[in-house]
Amino acid sequence: MAEPALTLLPQREPTLRMVAMPSDSNYAGDVFGGWVMAQVDIAGSIPALIRARGRVVTVAVNSFVFKQPLFMGDVVSFYAELVKVGRTSITVKVEVYVQRDPVKPICAKVTEAMLTYVAVGEDRRPRIVPPDE
Repeated sequence: MAEPALTLLPQREPTLRMVAMPSDSNYAGDVFGGWVMAQVDIAGSIPALIRARGRVVTVAVNSFVFKQPLFMGDVVSFYAELVKVGRTSITVKVEVYVQRDPVKPICAKVTEAMLTYVAVGEDRRPRIVPPDE
């Protein structure tokens, strides 16, 4: 049987990094999918709000794929990048990697998602995303 391909973290700073804790997991140590989804939404909103120069709201989860499970104790890294900027909307791709087992380190891509955010004003209504400077 062939050795599995070695997975490495992307060569850029993660948007968000954290450790999956017992409160994020079920009795067997498997991380709740909803916890991962919430963290993906937070990570995706960061480049969106920077690009929008202000408040954004999530309007769509265009795709969300769980490729492998996450476990309590995993170091979870979220990499978010802008994919498309529209008149009021911003689409962001988020990739999620884990690092586990400090004795025999393993890195795996566990999730990827595409989310759309809309820039909103103080009135919570859509506003135009400012031009890129």
